[in-house]
Amino acid sequence: MTANTVTVAIADKFMVAFSQLPKAQQKKTLEFVSKFRQDPRSNAINYEKIHDAIDPAYRSVRVDQTYRGIVRAPDEGNVFLLLWVDKHDDAYDWARRHRCEVHPNTGTLQIYESAVTSAPEQVEADTYQSPVVEAEATAVADTGPLFSLSEEQLSRLGVPVAMVTQVMKLRSETELEALEQRLPTEAFEPLYLLAAGTPWEDIEDDYLSGSAEVDTSDISAALDRPTTQQQFWVVEDEMELLNMLNAPLERWRVYLHPSQRKLVERHWNGPVRVLGGAGTGKTVVAMHRARWLVRNLLKDNERVLFTTFTVNLATDIEESLRKICSFDDMKKIQVRHIDGWVSEFLRREKYPHTIVYEDSSPEYKKIWSHALTLTPPIGLPDSFYQEEWERVILPQQVNSRTEYFKASRTGRGVALNRKQRDQIWPVFEELRSQMHHSGLKTFEDATLDAIELIHAGRGNFNYRAIVVDEAQDMGPQALTLIRALAPEQADDLFIVGDGHQRIYRRKTAFSQCGIGIVGRSRKLRINYRTTEETRRFSCALLGDSVVDDLDGGVDTDNDYRSLTHGQRPLIEGFASVSEECKWIADQIHNLVNSGVSLCDICVVARTRKLRDSIASQLESEKIATHRLNQAGDNRNVDGVRLATMHRVKGLEFHYVFLAGMNQNTVPLRLATTNTEDPVERRQNELNERALVHVAASRAVKGLYVSYAGGPSPFLDHTQLLR
Repeated sequence: MTANTVTVAIADKFMVAFSQLPKAQQKKTLEFVSKFRQDPRSNAINYEKIHDAIDPAYRSVRVDQTYRGIVRAPDEGNVFLLLWVDKHDDAYDWARRHRCEVHPNTGTLQIYESAVTSAPEQVEADTYQSPVVEAEATAVADTGPLFSLSEEQLSRLGVPVAMVTQVMKLRSETELEALEQRLPTEAFEPLYLLAAGTPWEDIEDDYLSGSAEVDTSDISAALDRPTTQQQFWVVEDEMELLNMLNAPLERWRVYLHPSQRKLVERHWNGPVRVLGGAGTGKTVVAMHRARWLVRNLLKDNERVLFTTFTVNLATDIEESLRKICSFDDMKKIQVRHIDGWVSEFLRREKYPHTIVYEDSSPEYKKIWSHALTLTPPIGLPDSFYQEEWERVILPQQVNSRTEYFKASRTGRGVALNRKQRDQIWPVFEELRSQMHHSGLKTFEDATLDAIELIHAGRGNFNYRAIVVDEAQDMGPQALTLIRALAPEQADDLFIVGDGHQRIYRRKTAFSQCGIGIVGRSRKLRINYRTTEETRRFSCALLGDSVVDDLDGGVDTDNDYRSLTHGQRPLIEGFASVSEECKWIADQIHNLVNSGVSLCDICVVARTRKLRDSIASQLESEKIATHRLNQAGDNRNVDGVRLATMHRVKGLEFHYVFLAGMNQNTVPLRLATTNTEDPVERRQNELNERALVHVAASRAVKGLYVSYAGGPSPFLDHTQLLR
């Protein structure tokens, strides 16, 4: 920013306050902001001095007879800040309590509440209390300080000088949460993670940058810092302003969190793995990485492949990419789900086989039935052979008896000696023979064939880099293919995923697919989507399951947090489905009457049949519905969204209803009882738990859970949250 340029910046707190205004006042505020952006020194801007404001540069501006905006309009200087908007008295009260200043250590422009109370109990009395933390508060009365940090360390985290002593006196996470609304976000986030057990070294890596000389009077320089851009948005374009004010809480489309930016805007020496729980912004990071690669790395004719697991997700991601990328950017980004990419490539290469899937090919099922007539009398069920085919034969490309003798069966629940392998091999030999005779190939075998063609020099893709979303659902063949598509070099692969959200049975380790991530693994720890109450509920649905980190290690879900709070998920049971649907309809009517749009509400069910049944009953209650399909979620279509748990992955809604959480429906009996192998049963149950976890974590503001008859056993793990 040049010295003579007038700069107008909007605080995220202004955005939040704006989103809470009535529609009529939002329109008037938008008109004022547009006028203010064009010329904040205009005589048409009616500044009113606030005599008892905490900052002498604060001014009140009129929105209408009732509402006022709070701006920082210095007598000298070219930087104007929009800080808050509210009813007259509430806006003035905000100006008396909040400071806006540059932190002397971090150089970040911060907004924080200056009021300090000497007793933590006084802070807690008027602040929202997390139910679970509140229940634990009595256990920390005699413990020492919550943080063993020096004043210097707290200052490096961005704790305001006036609040360092108070933070050092905190004794529990409860007291820290009570300070959340008073602390700047940049300081609260790392403190919250430290309280949750994140090591200081990880906080240093994610949140702290090198020291630099800070001029606390230079607000313009502060606005150029990424940490400030998390909290302030500099207005430069009228259309961008309108888009922002029409979607005031979707700031990720403009600025990344500094910890996310560190992952996106840098050069890596090789493949990168980014883990993170639901709502931590993995897909957002992946999309911004694709844009950064296009703008900073690609040469002429080079492209970025952005791939994910399903066609639904690919459709949603491409739509979102268009909102942050220019037309020229998008010409260099190819978005494809992995199955579709393989099919398209093999079709161009005149592949002589038809790719089949077990669930959708009658001919494939017929071949299976014939092969199973050759099973030996050794007491193994038919399900064993199908699992052996999917877990051992296909992943390792076993084509002969000798190869089967050598194949690894790690993770299989039934041990086999050499004689037993010899006895059952004819089943798979016949299966392969019949598949070949019929010109059929499984997706797994077809993918391996595609890899061979690529290694032979077929295809000219010009992929400089590949970005992978939902990597936890990619099988070994798909990941090996991805490794083959991009030359091994710096900035080649950027892979995001979360084993807790694995809703399909594919599982492998990156290292087994030629993808080395040692030293290049990071984890996102802040949930930006849901409330902390919904996060805890959705994680509790996973039970005590042990989840992998996509590379042979173990990943936990207890090291990330949400910074927002709200109501606990509401769980209700009913005697019949009709009563349940009537309750759902009543709750939807209540939400709509409170100003919630129908398209911001989604009812999720385990199966299509149940989804369609609920849709019919809601329509009988005069509620418009819209069933989500592969075409994506067209927000121009009115109606409550109806979706299966699989379809809702990758989306988010203000309010989510998990309907039909009944015994024998969740988990789906067919999905968990189709095997006699105890290892397979445990994995199938984990997949079902992950599916419900994913669905629950789509809720931004509120989650409703309902069942008719007996409740799902998965709800047993969430009773403490009721």
